[in-house]
Amino acid sequence: MLIDSHAHLDNERFHEDREAVIAKCGEELTALLNVGYDLASSQRSIQLAEAYPFIYAAVGVHPHDAKEAPADYLQQLKTMASHPKVVAIGEIGLDYYYDLSPREIQKRVFREQLLLAKELNLPYIIHNRDAHGDIMEILRQEAPYPANGVLHCFSASWEIAQECLKLGLYISLAGPVTFNNAGKLKDIAIKVPLERLLVETDCPYLTPAPHRGKRNQPTYVRYVAEHIAQLRGIDPAQIAQITAANTIELFRLPLIT
Repeated sequence: MLIDSHAHLDNERFHEDREAVIAKCGEELTALLNVGYDLASSQRSIQLAEAYPFIYAAVGVHPHDAKEAPADYLQQLKTMASHPKVVAIGEIGLDYYYDLSPREIQKRVFREQLLLAKELNLPYIIHNRDAHGDIMEILRQEAPYPANGVLHCFSASWEIAQECLKLGLYISLAGPVTFNNAGKLKDIAIKVPLERLLVETDCPYLTPAPHRGKRNQPTYVRYVAEHIAQLRGIDPAQIAQITAANTIELFRLPLIT
């Protein structure tokens, strides 16, 4: 079993060969979660989930797009979230590296979507880049229980990871854990309790070694799992099995484990 817990197959970089990429996913993966970043991509994620039994969808507004969210965006997300293949709200959060939306708007939209996840009893997928303090403050105030969520493509410190774990959150690792200069991330990969670990690609971005520099795709999640297994000195099949089970549990995927 192997699951890519965070992909963007609707991205334009898959326009020429999307069906072939998805066919390969169907052969090598148990499931994958296609994650929205605005209203349009959220709808595309649902369409992919409708077309392929092993694909599930998340709907949400990314901090980059927070300033563009229309007045009724929450109602639109709520409607989309009623679809049976929608299993999470995301990706949502804060991004102070690019600051493509004003920070106050980012925080408001993040908080509103956390509250929507709580209302709908859905897990949530968090994007955090250089915004650790504000992310943790909002999570401490609004983290919706018992739905819970995941810090996707985790890039913060072990101290932040520990606080997230205390809140009941999962930690998801992506391609950067395979990079030679990712010493702190490798340390986190060793320390995170296995029962709280997910793996992902965030494709088409953050391609893991040995394909770094090329377009990422969901089947490359195995390189992430294999690298974590190597770091921890265990069988890659065990990492695949455990992270798949964690993904199924968090997102309540209707799969036979």
